[in-house]
Amino acid sequence: MSVTDAAIEAIKQMIVDGELRPGDRLPREPDLAERLGLSRNSLREAVRALSLIHVLDVRQGDGTYVTSLDPGLLMDAMSFVVDFHRDDTVLQFLEARRIIEPAATAMAATKMPTVDIEGLATLLDALSDKPTVEQLVANDLEFHRRIAAGSGNQVVSSLVESVSGRTQRARTWRGITQEGVVERTLAEHRAIQQALAARQPNVARAWATVHIAGVEQWLRQTLVES
Repeated sequence: MSVTDAAIEAIKQMIVDGELRPGDRLPREPDLAERLGLSRNSLREAVRALSLIHVLDVRQGDGTYVTSLDPGLLMDAMSFVVDFHRDDTVLQFLEARRIIEPAATAMAATKMPTVDIEGLATLLDALSDKPTVEQLVANDLEFHRRIAAGSGNQVVSSLVESVSGRTQRARTWRGITQEGVVERTLAEHRAIQQALAARQPNVARAWATVHIAGVEQWLRQTLVES
């Protein structure tokens, strides 16, 4: 373990142990470096690394603070990493989405407020009879974002949003090239919304699985043929 890694681990342990809580200010740099047995340079590198993943917030002229450690904030770091993946890894994101999102949809069937479920129907109604691919994908992203939020689990919601957004290009590509995809997508969205409204978690999970697996299956076949 490098000296910087050791410094990161030491600060992380202080947070895990509850010695540093969300919103707390870190001790002065010389005091903390002495206490941890580290050079001030190593400590600075550790603080810089932890600030990049939103664990610490460095405020110029004020000090360094532990962030809120909100799951959505921390998941931004995952989004940053995901952005560097090549297009040929999109299948892996679709696989991850197929695992995570149906579970989130089932959770939403029991936890999502009725008014929000009704809002999903309004969202779908907002699309014209013949939407463009861009309009369909934007509506699709918002539809799934709301359901993930409706799961009532902020970590799950953040995971879904991080993974789902990275499959947008594949969904757009499918919308342009596959016949009947607009009608199929809307029908599946309606089925998901109706299962949520009926408070049927298993049915909602099944429709979400079918919906996401359709994109994945299409992309696998397309890559084989190309």
